[in-house]
Amino acid sequence: MIEFFDRAGGEAAFCQDGQSLYLWTGRAVAFIHDDKLFAYDGRFIGWVDRGWISDTDGACLLFEHDAVGGPEKPKRRAKTTPGPRGAKPSRAAPQDAPPRPVASPVWSDHVFTDLI
Repeated sequence: MIEFFDRAGGEAAFCQDGQSLYLWTGRAVAFIHDDKLFAYDGRFIGWVDRGWISDTDGACLLFEHDAVGGPEKPKRRAKTTPGPRGAKPSRAAPQDAPPRPVASPVWSDHVFTDLI
Protein backbone atom coordinates (compact mmCIF):
# COMPACT_ATOMS: atom_id res chain seq x y z
CA MET A 1 0.00 0.00 0.00
CA ILE A 2 1.27 3.46 -0.90
CA GLU A 3 0.45 6.06 1.73
CA PHE A 4 0.38 9.77 0.96
CA PHE A 5 0.81 12.61 3.45
CA ASP A 6 0.05 16.33 3.25
CA ARG A 7 2.35 19.30 3.77
CA ALA A 8 1.78 19.10 7.55
CA GLY A 9 2.77 15.41 7.64
CA GLY A 10 -0.79 14.23 8.20
CA GLU A 11 -2.23 11.11 6.64
CA ALA A 12 -4.14 12.06 3.51
CA ALA A 13 -4.66 9.27 0.98
CA PHE A 14 -3.63 5.76 0.03
CA CYS A 15 -3.38 3.58 -3.06
CA GLN A 16 -3.41 -0.21 -2.96
CA ASP A 17 -3.67 -1.19 -6.61
CA GLY A 18 -1.52 1.44 -8.33
CA GLN A 19 -4.61 2.96 -9.95
CA SER A 20 -7.20 4.06 -7.38
CA LEU A 21 -6.63 6.80 -4.83
CA TYR A 22 -8.63 6.77 -1.60
CA LEU A 23 -8.85 9.36 1.12
CA TRP A 24 -7.70 8.04 4.48
CA THR A 25 -11.37 7.54 5.37
CA GLY A 26 -11.63 4.93 2.59
CA ARG A 27 -13.60 7.01 0.09
CA ALA A 28 -12.44 6.50 -3.51
CA VAL A 29 -11.72 9.94 -4.96
CA ALA A 30 -9.39 9.69 -7.94
CA PHE A 31 -7.63 7.39 -10.37
CA ILE A 32 -4.13 7.32 -11.82
CA HIS A 33 -3.67 6.91 -15.55
CA ASP A 34 -0.23 7.23 -17.18
CA ASP A 35 1.26 9.32 -14.33
CA LYS A 36 -1.76 11.66 -14.38
CA LEU A 37 -4.34 11.96 -11.59
CA PHE A 38 -8.02 12.40 -12.42
CA ALA A 39 -11.14 12.78 -10.29
CA TYR A 40 -13.76 10.14 -11.10
CA ASP A 41 -15.78 12.79 -12.96
CA GLY A 42 -12.86 13.04 -15.41
CA ARG A 43 -11.36 16.33 -14.19
CA PHE A 44 -7.58 16.49 -14.39
CA ILE A 45 -6.14 17.06 -10.92
CA GLY A 46 -2.40 16.77 -11.38
CA TRP A 47 0.62 14.56 -11.77
CA VAL A 48 2.02 11.51 -9.97
CA ASP A 49 5.80 11.26 -10.12
CA ARG A 50 8.76 10.27 -7.92
CA GLY A 51 6.50 9.77 -4.89
CA TRP A 52 4.75 13.13 -5.21
CA ILE A 53 1.27 14.16 -6.26
CA SER A 54 1.52 17.63 -7.73
CA ASP A 55 -1.06 20.13 -8.97
CA THR A 56 -1.47 21.37 -12.53
CA ASP A 57 1.36 23.88 -12.02
CA GLY A 58 3.79 21.21 -10.77
CA ALA A 59 3.67 22.33 -7.10
CA CYS A 60 3.48 19.51 -4.55
CA LEU A 61 0.22 18.47 -2.89
CA LEU A 62 1.01 15.10 -1.26
CA PHE A 63 4.05 12.89 -0.75
CA GLU A 64 4.85 9.30 0.06
CA HIS A 65 7.56 8.52 2.60
CA ASP A 66 10.28 7.86 0.01
CA ALA A 67 9.42 10.71 -2.40
CA VAL A 68 12.42 12.09 -4.27
CA GLY A 69 13.04 15.80 -4.84
CA GLY A 70 10.33 18.35 -4.11
CA PRO A 71 10.13 20.64 -1.10
CA GLU A 72 11.33 19.69 2.35
CA LYS A 73 9.05 16.99 3.68
CA PRO A 74 7.63 17.49 7.16
CA LYS A 75 7.97 14.87 9.84
CA ARG A 76 5.07 12.48 9.43
CA ARG A 77 2.62 12.57 12.29
CA ALA A 78 1.37 9.40 13.96
CA LYS A 79 -1.09 7.74 11.67
CA THR A 80 -4.22 5.74 12.18
CA THR A 81 -5.41 2.74 10.23
CA PRO A 82 -7.03 3.80 6.96
CA GLY A 83 -10.74 3.23 6.61
CA PRO A 84 -12.11 0.32 4.61
CA ARG A 85 -12.03 0.95 0.89
CA GLY A 86 -15.40 2.06 -0.39
CA ALA A 87 -16.87 1.37 -3.79
CA LYS A 88 -15.24 3.14 -6.70
CA PRO A 89 -17.51 5.44 -8.71
CA SER A 90 -17.75 4.97 -12.45
CA ARG A 91 -14.94 6.66 -14.33
CA ALA A 92 -15.85 9.45 -16.69
CA ALA A 93 -13.66 9.99 -19.72
CA PRO A 94 -10.53 11.81 -18.57
CA GLN A 95 -9.98 15.39 -19.69
CA ASP A 96 -6.98 16.14 -21.79
CA ALA A 97 -4.10 16.96 -19.49
CA PRO A 98 -2.21 20.20 -20.03
CA PRO A 99 1.45 20.05 -20.95
CA ARG A 100 3.43 18.76 -18.02
CA PRO A 101 5.14 21.58 -16.10
CA VAL A 102 8.61 21.34 -14.67
CA ALA A 103 8.44 19.73 -11.24
CA SER A 104 8.46 22.45 -8.63
CA PRO A 105 10.37 22.32 -5.34
CA VAL A 106 7.55 24.14 -3.52
CA TRP A 107 4.31 23.21 -1.83
CA SER A 108 1.09 23.98 -3.66
CA ASP A 109 -1.23 26.73 -2.44
CA HIS A 110 -4.06 24.24 -3.01
CA VAL A 111 -5.34 21.63 -0.56
CA PHE A 112 -5.71 18.20 -2.12
CA THR A 113 -9.24 17.60 -0.81
CA ASP A 114 -10.38 20.89 -2.38
CA LEU A 115 -9.34 19.60 -5.81
CA ILE A 116 -11.33 16.40 -5.71
